[in-house]
Amino acid sequence: MRRYVLLAFAMLGFLFASAQVPTPDQFLGYPLGTQFTPHYKVVDYFKQVAATAKNVKLEQYGVTYEGRPLMMAIVASPENFSQLDNIRQHSLDMSNARDNAGNNQPVIVWLSYNVHGNEAVSTEAAMKTLYELVNNGNAQTQQWLKNTVVIIDPCLNPDGRERYVNFYNNTRSVKPNVSRYSREHNEPWPGGRSNHYYFDLNRDWAWQTQKESQQRVAKYNEWMPQLHVDFHEQEIEAPYYFAPAAEPFHDAITPWQRQLQVMIGKNNAKYFDQQGWLYFTKERFDLFYPSYGDTYPMYNGSLGMTFEQGGSGRAGVAVLKRDGDTLTLSDRIAHHFTTGLSTIEVASQNAAKIISEYSNYFVAAQKTPQGGYKSYVVKAGGNIEKLNTLAELLRKNNIAFGFGANAGSASGFNYFTGKTETFTIDKEDLVISAYQPHSNMLRVLFEPVSHLTDSVTYDITAWALPYAYGLTSYAVKQPLTPAAGAPVARNNTPLSAQKPYAYLAQWNSLRDVKFLSALLQNDIKVRFTETPFSVGGKDFSAGTLIITRSGNTSKGDQFDQYITTQANHFKITLDAVGSGFVDKGTDFGSDKIRFIKKPNVTLLAGDGISSLGMGEVWHFFEQQLDFPITVVNERNFGDIDWGQTDVLILTDGDYKVFADKAAADHLKDWISNGGKLIALESAAAQVAGADWGIKLKKEEEKDKDKEAKDKAAAARTYEALKPYANRERESIKQFIPGAIYKVQMDTTHPLAFGYSEYYYTLKLDSHLYEFIENGGWNVGVLKKDSYLSGFVGADTRQQLKDGLLFGVKDIGSGQVVLMADNPLFRSFWENGKLLFSNAVFLVGQ
Repeated sequence: MRRYVLLAFAMLGFLFASAQVPTPDQFLGYPLGTQFTPHYKVVDYFKQVAATAKNVKLEQYGVTYEGRPLMMAIVASPENFSQLDNIRQHSLDMSNARDNAGNNQPVIVWLSYNVHGNEAVSTEAAMKTLYELVNNGNAQTQQWLKNTVVIIDPCLNPDGRERYVNFYNNTRSVKPNVSRYSREHNEPWPGGRSNHYYFDLNRDWAWQTQKESQQRVAKYNEWMPQLHVDFHEQEIEAPYYFAPAAEPFHDAITPWQRQLQVMIGKNNAKYFDQQGWLYFTKERFDLFYPSYGDTYPMYNGSLGMTFEQGGSGRAGVAVLKRDGDTLTLSDRIAHHFTTGLSTIEVASQNAAKIISEYSNYFVAAQKTPQGGYKSYVVKAGGNIEKLNTLAELLRKNNIAFGFGANAGSASGFNYFTGKTETFTIDKEDLVISAYQPHSNMLRVLFEPVSHLTDSVTYDITAWALPYAYGLTSYAVKQPLTPAAGAPVARNNTPLSAQKPYAYLAQWNSLRDVKFLSALLQNDIKVRFTETPFSVGGKDFSAGTLIITRSGNTSKGDQFDQYITTQANHFKITLDAVGSGFVDKGTDFGSDKIRFIKKPNVTLLAGDGISSLGMGEVWHFFEQQLDFPITVVNERNFGDIDWGQTDVLILTDGDYKVFADKAAADHLKDWISNGGKLIALESAAAQVAGADWGIKLKKEEEKDKDKEAKDKAAAARTYEALKPYANRERESIKQFIPGAIYKVQMDTTHPLAFGYSEYYYTLKLDSHLYEFIENGGWNVGVLKKDSYLSGFVGADTRQQLKDGLLFGVKDIGSGQVVLMADNPLFRSFWENGKLLFSNAVFLVGQ
């Protein structure tokens, strides 16, 4: 009998033990910090915790491009766990100024890990953090959860993380080699930082161009947390960084948000001081660019913070620092774990104040919006497609808008002319009132010029959406009331014919390019006009697509249905005409009507080439145009089938082909025989160095007479006497982190089709080119006084004038398309996508 009693006690003991949440070490079978955990094991651990603990909800909110799950764990006290949906809804109501703060509303703290894949300590720390939050034996965390709900996203970028973890686990030594020149500390191209398409997801919060960002921000906006922490890593030698952040702070950030940053920073410092760990604050990482994991929450009423651990992809499991200490993965986990719990502690201790300030933030935003402008009007200008694309971005960011109720007029700042003007508001125009809960985000995205409190910044300093979308817009100081509903197209009544001779489609937006892409891939013959024409009393601009029945007879009776079905799919308005004879301009049989050959496009990748720039082009073709592109590693340059290659694209980077005379000569011969090279950013500068008739612009000699030259020389002599302490300030004289310039366009050239007289470019460097005098075309040029917005160093600003940014150089029967700036930058510069498409599909046809 006693034996059965003992057995029963043993079974009860086993059942009790099996109900306990396993530590990460127990579940994984190795101590955290001794190796990097594959993503699937992280997912399995979170599933195990959710299955075992009664106060954890695990939710998959999406998948990556490579099919890996994106998930979040929601942890709360038993009392709050039963009210999770009410808590979420109350937070959402406060963010829409629909509900006052409740006394018992817990603070929602969202912890995001591993947005940069090779900053891989983050996910390891997430597992440790999750465990301690559900560990009933941890009295502190259980107390904190009474006033907080904690959301943990263990890995925002699983594809990038797996790229890094697979590399490291395949190359590491049995005992970690701490020498940073060893193989395990040097990732191959493209590294694990970015996602599948090599996008930096930490720059994509507002723009949401990537699948991961779209799914994550949609879920974030369902919860609208009061605190958000983004966990990162920096260079090996750097001490830990935490809030408060560095200047510049955008002035939309409130005094309370600044104060709370300091409170959390001091609490972090308390724990770091106890351990003797080094850290720094108020340096390097600012709060300005709106699309980071710290600024995006800030402009949405939360407290957003970046925490940076030294290490990153170079650190591995252990690495030797210059001071002789060894930085281990275990050290890095401990630091992130400490700041994560410290943040939850401060949130719990100040819950009532945080909730009250959060609620007041949105009420104030709706009643008394910041800034001098109280409304914004974006003109449709006959480009409903582009207007709708902007409207979709506003929806994703919870910004309310409407349309022009009745034809009327107002006075406002014209972004394109830089002047205050009276203008007409039409029914299809987008009207956005600042009197709304999310007016701070609206202001940040639309303000013509952002005030910089410090010119030393971490990212671009200009991004105003009217420039990014190329839509005429006005910032208005008076309130305007928008009307609900959908935009009404103006001058968009299609022509029609019983059995059309041809279909016509305007060419002025990315949707038109997508339409063309679909037609070409289905063997539809398409032409475009080089000159404007009129037919049926309607005007058509240069670039208009012409799809004739002639040449497309293989489609038979399905021709009309196919063309109209594709147009409806892409929301393209077609005009059907019964004749190729036009009222004004060139008939459809003219040599000014050019045939569009479906191009075979090749993109170079590999060592020395910007993975970000290359990824932007790759993503553009595959995810936006759904058009085939062949990606070739530069080391296989000699294997390219040049007879089957029509377009070669070189993005920002250092190309070995230009250092190899034989390869460079081969490339030039291919161009001469009809090939088209599109060179962007530093690749364009390398083309200029190849002596192909393109030259970088040199700084002009300003002093004409000897006396002036002598004075200038004397001044330059003393310029060398600079205080060491001012070295950072001196360096920014040549600095241009991202500023907007107005580019004058030759709208008669196919590279500029679909544009008005000006294009607005985001300038990221000082590169400018001499005007092409012979055998080419200066399509986009900077003249004097072209600067519009963003920080530009004094020396660089003086240099950026009277030069070429976008041009076409004829070489034999082929072309080099020169793009000094990147029109696809981070895929949010919407207005540049047509320019790049022109280079691919129209130039040289």
